[in-house]
Amino acid sequence: MAEQMLRDACAASSMRHVILRYFNVAGCDPDGQIGQSTKGATLLIKVACEAAAGTRPGVTVFGTDYPTRDGTGVRDYIHVSDLADVHHLAMRYLEAGGDSRTLNCGYGRGYSVREVLDTVAAVSGRPLRISYEGRRAGDPPELVADSAQMARLFNWQPRYDQLETIVRSTYQWECKLAAGQVRDGRATA
Repeated sequence: MAEQMLRDACAASSMRHVILRYFNVAGCDPDGQIGQSTKGATLLIKVACEAAAGTRPGVTVFGTDYPTRDGTGVRDYIHVSDLADVHHLAMRYLEAGGDSRTLNCGYGRGYSVREVLDTVAAVSGRPLRISYEGRRAGDPPELVADSAQMARLFNWQPRYDQLETIVRSTYQWECKLAAGQVRDGRATA
C-alpha cells in the first residue's frame, strides 16, 4: 500500500522515488561498533548467533521437506552495510535526475537454513542446539532477489556478500551483547 501511495503521489507531482525492496537484512557493522540489539528478533542469522553466543537456548527449523537442495527454506541475505550503500546510491541517482524505480535489494543467490546453521557453528566453533517443527503456513521454499536491475542502474558492487562474512559480523556483535559491552546500541569496548 505504501508503494502504491508513493507512486500515486509521484504521478500527481514532479516528485521521483526509488523503492528499495529489502530481502533478508543481516550482519552488523564490520568494525563492530553498532548492530541489531532488538530483543526477541526472529531473523535466522541473529537467532542462530544468539544461540551460539549462549543468550538463546537453541534454534528451531521450520520445515525440512521443501523442494530445495537440502529440504530447508532458502533465502537471500543482504549485509546491512551493503544495504546502506544501496541507499546512498539511490539518493545520488535521484539527485542526478534519475527516473522513479522499484528495485530488489539482495545478492541474487540464497542460502538454506541448514547452510546458515552450519556456517554459524563453524564461525563460532560451537555446535547449535537445533529443534525441528513442521513448515509454517505461507513460507515459500525459496525466496531470492533478482537484483540485476539495481546492480546495473547503480553500478553496484557488494562488499560483504559472503555468508561467512555476514555471520561473523553478527556473531561478534552477539558476543559483545552477551558480555555487556553494548550500551544504547553501540559497542562500549
